[in-house]
Amino acid sequence: MLEISQKAKEMPLSAVRKLVPYAEAAKKRGVKVYHLNIGQPDVHAPEAALDAVKRNDLKLVSYPHSAGNESYRVGLVNYYHSIGIDVTVNDIIVTTGGSEALIFTFMICLNPGDEVIVMEPFYTNYRAFARWADVTLLPVSSGKPMDFTLPPVEAFEKAITPKTKAVLLCNPSNPTGYVYTKSELEALGALVKKYNLYLFADEVYRDFLYGDKPFYSCMDLKGLEQNVVLIDSVSKRYSLCGVRIGAVVSHNKDVIASALRFAQSRLCSPAYGQIAAEGALTTSPEYFAALRDEYRHRRDYMIGALNAMKGVHSPTPEGAFYTVAQLPVDDCDKFAQWMLEAFEYEKQTVMVAPASGFYVTPGRGLNEARIAYVLNVDDLKKAMQCLEIALQQYPGRTI
Repeated sequence: MLEISQKAKEMPLSAVRKLVPYAEAAKKRGVKVYHLNIGQPDVHAPEAALDAVKRNDLKLVSYPHSAGNESYRVGLVNYYHSIGIDVTVNDIIVTTGGSEALIFTFMICLNPGDEVIVMEPFYTNYRAFARWADVTLLPVSSGKPMDFTLPPVEAFEKAITPKTKAVLLCNPSNPTGYVYTKSELEALGALVKKYNLYLFADEVYRDFLYGDKPFYSCMDLKGLEQNVVLIDSVSKRYSLCGVRIGAVVSHNKDVIASALRFAQSRLCSPAYGQIAAEGALTTSPEYFAALRDEYRHRRDYMIGALNAMKGVHSPTPEGAFYTVAQLPVDDCDKFAQWMLEAFEYEKQTVMVAPASGFYVTPGRGLNEARIAYVLNVDDLKKAMQCLEIALQQYPGRTI
């Protein structure tokens, strides 16, 4: 009998997408499903991005450069300069989404068996990327439960072993929406320098900030120019999830030279995706101002609605467009499946992402869900009504 590989057997299901078959079955029954499980914005992409694709005059869609179109990389340099990040064209490799950027980074900077320290909860697909690269995620819990602050540096230092080679941080955080302060990042940077670790900085949500706390990039940490590898993507910033364009950015020349070899092995990133992404670089500041206002409105409504439900607690996210909420249920995986399989209210239901898949520590996140406020407020109102009624009717409720 033919067998699949051990790696294939151990590849984790996506906590965000594993319940899709149940959602599809609910839709076939005529039930409207409000997707709060996935970070798919419903805000229109900038016209500048869409027009760039419409106006292109390509007669042949040939392979772009493996490092990415030079004109796009020049545009990225100007973009980074505009937000205070000093890089050159030679510091950037364009990738097929931020996911490929992280996979490349893991395989470039780490050997099989190495460890990466990561804050729990974290973006669930980090688990899959680590499995691809045969490395281990080493979890560190947040400083204050359900506030998701960075823990004291001593907690990171205690976790370090001889196999630890990197720290991975998402800022603003997916899934919690926490925005790390300059002092938090500088303390972490000092630890990275002390132990000569890589610092992988996933900063794809930097444009989604809702308070007075400014965004501070790990690329700005002094003395860590060789340690920091920036992971970027256009998916969320410009509502261009499907174009699959990201980037690896670093001052470390060995990392970039290695990333080019990986990029050559997969030939190139999508041609039309790069055209759209380059066009998006001319998006007006007004677009982002309106974007932030819209998401702030959605956040304020949804967090207020969640915290008004009996037994539910959610902090107020400072960035991105997610929250991790505690729910009064015995097992959120079971609850999320039950909502799709056995529950409906006025032919409607809600899909959330069980938070257990955002942890590697056994038993963590069992009564938590990542909930995305990516729908308009009218739909969020209907979704929150469904969720509240579902929590009242769920057989495994704990209150």
